[in-house]
Amino acid sequence: MKVLWAPWRMAYVKNARKPARCIFCIKPKERRDEHNLLLHRGRHGLVMMNLFPYNSGHLLVAPYAHVKNLEQLPEEVSLDLMALMNLSLKVLRAEMKPEGFNVGINLGRVAGAGIEAHVHLHIVPRWNGDTNFMPLFAETRVMPEHLQATWKKLHARFQRMSAKPVRGGSRKRARS
Repeated sequence: MKVLWAPWRMAYVKNARKPARCIFCIKPKERRDEHNLLLHRGRHGLVMMNLFPYNSGHLLVAPYAHVKNLEQLPEEVSLDLMALMNLSLKVLRAEMKPEGFNVGINLGRVAGAGIEAHVHLHIVPRWNGDTNFMPLFAETRVMPEHLQATWKKLHARFQRMSAKPVRGGSRKRARS
């Protein structure tokens, strides 16, 4: 029998039954973006990598406001989330060259929301053949790249493609 090691999953397993603190509220305040996999801060929301991704490059887009439903967001926040989603798609296309995407929002626990108290979007890059027998037979996903390596690539690309100043510097929009 072969063993596939995925030690980063232990954090998920250990915390699966504990009451979750809202990562979308806590992580941006910590100012440890690389550690927290936070890629980009917008005016009303953020983009971060999913710590337990379905696929490499799985991103989460969330408002800073702690609200449960989309209809609770002011229009300007909703528009900013769509702009962050579009920027994320451009970054992923440029850096990872996926052949498609799954983009979705799970509203409520019965709809699959893992963090149901804070609305957020999922962006999952897809490639032809990215699904194999492992999830079906072994309940295991195989990630071809470590999360930190993906963060470094995507963070650099967000900085280059963002129209907003990045961490104290002023940058003009770069075309990629």
